[in-house]
Amino acid sequence: MVSRVIPVDPFDLVIFGGTGDLARRKILPGLYRRFWAGQMPEDARIVGCSRHDMSDKDYREEVRAAIQEFALEGKDDTDKIDAFLEIISFVAVDATGDKGWTELAKKVREDVVHAFYFSVGPSLFGDLAERLHKYKMAGKETRIVVEKPFGHDLKSAKALNATLRKYFAEEQIYRIDHYLGKETVQNLMAVRFGNVLFEPLWNALYVDHIQITVAETVGVGGRGSYYDKSGAMRDMVQNHLMQLLCLIAMEPPHHFEPDAVRDEKLKVIRALDPVQPEDIVRGQYEGDDKVASYFDDVEDNGSITESFIAMKLHISNWRWKGTPIYVRTGKRMKARASEIAVVFKHPPHSIFGEKSNDRRGNVLVIRLQPNEGMNLRVTIKEPGPGGMRLIEVPLDMSFAEALGPDAGDVADAYERLIMDVIRGNQTLFMRGDEVEAAWAWADPIIGTWEESGERPKPYAPGTTGPEESLMLLYREGRRWRDVKA
Repeated sequence: MVSRVIPVDPFDLVIFGGTGDLARRKILPGLYRRFWAGQMPEDARIVGCSRHDMSDKDYREEVRAAIQEFALEGKDDTDKIDAFLEIISFVAVDATGDKGWTELAKKVREDVVHAFYFSVGPSLFGDLAERLHKYKMAGKETRIVVEKPFGHDLKSAKALNATLRKYFAEEQIYRIDHYLGKETVQNLMAVRFGNVLFEPLWNALYVDHIQITVAETVGVGGRGSYYDKSGAMRDMVQNHLMQLLCLIAMEPPHHFEPDAVRDEKLKVIRALDPVQPEDIVRGQYEGDDKVASYFDDVEDNGSITESFIAMKLHISNWRWKGTPIYVRTGKRMKARASEIAVVFKHPPHSIFGEKSNDRRGNVLVIRLQPNEGMNLRVTIKEPGPGGMRLIEVPLDMSFAEALGPDAGDVADAYERLIMDVIRGNQTLFMRGDEVEAAWAWADPIIGTWEESGERPKPYAPGTTGPEESLMLLYREGRRWRDVKA
């Protein structure tokens, strides 16, 4: 199987926060990979911006170092790197003042796609949007890319949406969630809506429950001051896990185009029931002789912010009524793993005896990281004589195996999403009403915690979270899938 590369039109991409961590780790290395793959035209232009003074030469050397650290993997081609650096320049810009904007405006060409990546804090979004208009860089074909966190609650999300819409139309705003750019997440839609095999079974009649897990082995580290104001609910559930839930649960859109897909996702969010307190477990990792505790990482022994959360959710619509959806995410867990597991019901009657009823039903597992791919567990007869003994075996597909030597050329999430921005395709980006609906669902849950002042449950690093989270499933005769890489 060969991964096809479809070139994009000429463009000018301006990265505000061009010297920041996200630009260095993801955006610039991803752009180099697309350049190396031949997807970027030779007359594309990339402009890095920050408030620090820097020459084009110095900035290019910073970009070279980022590529060497994060993007080589068989692409160590000095000529290619040099050619890529030739399309890069730098302008020192003050987001809240007038420094550098006239110079930046001169660099932005009139006859190409204009994209502005806001790789900065949300507090600067309004200032940047205002100055793009003031200096006449915001035409009808201009696109802006904004990173999360998109608001801290419903009120702030509405205010942020209103600020951006003051200067840009909704179809010009690209709210990026890198989870939606993952190959497996998009393949989930292909599996559901491109095959007759699964869609007839994709409902409460045949699905026992769904599990969504995003586990990390790292702590909050240098993000302590930010994370302690957000917690796992705001940092992960309200956006990343919510997006995965929408893709799993949504109805087939009438067509694969941006608003049709996002309309169906919005319906899922609005159909979510309020979550009962007994269906939520919050946790906070402890320390040991190898790693610091959450208290140490955020430098606050009185913090009641969660680093782990597990919840049981219900969707009140015809397709999913009565089917529980369990979500969990946490720091300092047993392994780094992200997956969606659709657990189907047992056959209504077993012809193989009572013991066969103890076996689990079929499970479709969509692995997001590591080793992206899909796995379908089915029941077969154990080979050999001596009776009918049933065993479970996987029908496994990993992208590394399916694509073979071409696996390394598959675009990662940021690469794919940035190219979609250039194409003007918003399918994999969140719409404003979608963001607000997610906050409207999350706010009452967060408000209850803040009012109660209840402390999260402690859990040891290198585990699967607090023991209390196991009871969410145990009390109903189910169990979490093991967290493993």
